[in-house]
Amino acid sequence: MAEPEGVATIPPPERRPARQAAFFDLDKTVVAKSPTLALGRPLYKDGLISPAVVLKGAYGQLILRLFGASAGRMERARVLLLELTRGWDAERVQRLVRETIQETIEPLIYAEALELFDHHKRAGHDLYLVSSSGIEVVKPLAEYLGVDHVVATRPGIDANGRYDGTLDFYCYGEDKAVAIRAEAAARGIDLEASYAYSDSITDLPMLEAVGHPVVVNPDRPLRRIGRQRGWNCSDFVRPVAMRSRLLMLPPAGEMMAGAGAVGAVAVAGWLAYQRCRQRRPMPEGVR
Repeated sequence: MAEPEGVATIPPPERRPARQAAFFDLDKTVVAKSPTLALGRPLYKDGLISPAVVLKGAYGQLILRLFGASAGRMERARVLLLELTRGWDAERVQRLVRETIQETIEPLIYAEALELFDHHKRAGHDLYLVSSSGIEVVKPLAEYLGVDHVVATRPGIDANGRYDGTLDFYCYGEDKAVAIRAEAAARGIDLEASYAYSDSITDLPMLEAVGHPVVVNPDRPLRRIGRQRGWNCSDFVRPVAMRSRLLMLPPAGEMMAGAGAVGAVAVAGWLAYQRCRQRRPMPEGVR
């Protein structure tokens, strides 16, 4: 049927390009060890934990480094941490984290992760920290690193603002992937065009949720799966303090002048670090 005279044809609405995101696990992917364990000394100084707990935390970190974060070890750690923190004032813990980030966590941040943050930002991707650590630890760290979005464990808090020994959400295993899919649906993120980075086999669901999974400092099971599936594999080995890194950055004018030339290939260069000891080109899709 022809349009009536004088009625302009309305063009179809333009389809907005879907957003892309980069989802980073935290422990051994962005930082060299668990930020929760790194806070052991400040928590001890503040009177929240005993010397014995500090030693147990160091032992637990050693076990995770040697044998990986299996489901059984993570479950035992979860139960112990809930029991330990029951009754702590949530605001006090958040304040302590913010006050001690530079002292406790900053020297543990991988330079390679910071460089990837920069490259994804230049490509226009949304950045996420996705961690089984508590939101009160992950959110201040994300703010410090310039990461806008956080998916983390949320502890139960009672009417007096104290941890009640329960969890409203445990950001672990399959639930990481569930939370990422919910974020994608809410914010229009194209997961097939997005990236995820992790070191642990327990994060396999998160890696499988995106089109561009990258294994970083992987445990043996994840390294094996990465090889079988042809995923990019990188080893991050350069923990660096943010302050020293900022001193090495070129002036803003020089960075802007080079951004146009670098933007199209920056992510490709860094994500192709090594494919489980063999170099491999970056998947298409980063522009």
